[in-house]
Amino acid sequence: MSNRIAFLGCGSMNEAILGGLVEGGIDASDIVATVRRAERAAELAERHHGITAIAGEEEPDNNKQAAKGSAVVILGTKPVGIADMAREISSSLSPGTIVISVAAGVSLAQLEAALPAGQPVIRTMPNVPAKLGRGVVSVSPGSNCTPEQLQRAKDILKAAGTVVEVPEEQVDALSAISGSGPAYAFYLAEAMAAAGVELGLDPDLAVLLARETVAGAGFMLAEPGADPSALRKSVTSPNGTTERALATFDERGIPSIIAAGARAAADRAAEITRQLG
Repeated sequence: MSNRIAFLGCGSMNEAILGGLVEGGIDASDIVATVRRAERAAELAERHHGITAIAGEEEPDNNKQAAKGSAVVILGTKPVGIADMAREISSSLSPGTIVISVAAGVSLAQLEAALPAGQPVIRTMPNVPAKLGRGVVSVSPGSNCTPEQLQRAKDILKAAGTVVEVPEEQVDALSAISGSGPAYAFYLAEAMAAAGVELGLDPDLAVLLARETVAGAGFMLAEPGADPSALRKSVTSPNGTTERALATFDERGIPSIIAAGARAAADRAAEITRQLG
């Protein structure tokens, strides 16, 4: 089997992984991507020089073409279409082809039912910072995936950021923290900017301060061995301004509100899986 990696559907997540692989030095000629429109195919080919991009409006069987002979196939369409795509390419897969899904809410059982018996399958959950190579990507192997195949998937997905392995039953919880988490940080930045305006700052300045502060704190958290609690304590002087703000957050129940939001996100993820099933 070749070293080819096929990206079936190339939205933001799949392109983030694809781009990371090319930047990391993988042979671009080993990468093929399928999309619906010719304009999108041309855009991908220009942006990631050396890859092959096939548009469905020109080649109706583009997914089958890309899957045939590929060592790894990464399914990147919307969740509602993943099972149909898996069935579409089934006859083109080699027995050892690793099928990776980046679709939220689609279970391993649903994927395995749509693919040939014994096909190695891996379910993943990436998040938005993967576009910058700073994401978190979970991997959950199916019953037919060998340790070597799982490691190969991890090596590919690390182009998008940090890779963590979790059992499938924890994917919904992970989704509530890392999957939805970037939106929580953006929400915090919005609230900080609004508070700055209420305190009399110019709106543009308030947005700048909130944006750069949240981003800077993120860089500090990304340092090796960084501990959120220790970092918080290091910038909280006794009886100072930060301590007063944090005490107010605690009094208003911010930690329990965040926990309730994460629970709601996890419950919704489970609900989506049931609906897709």
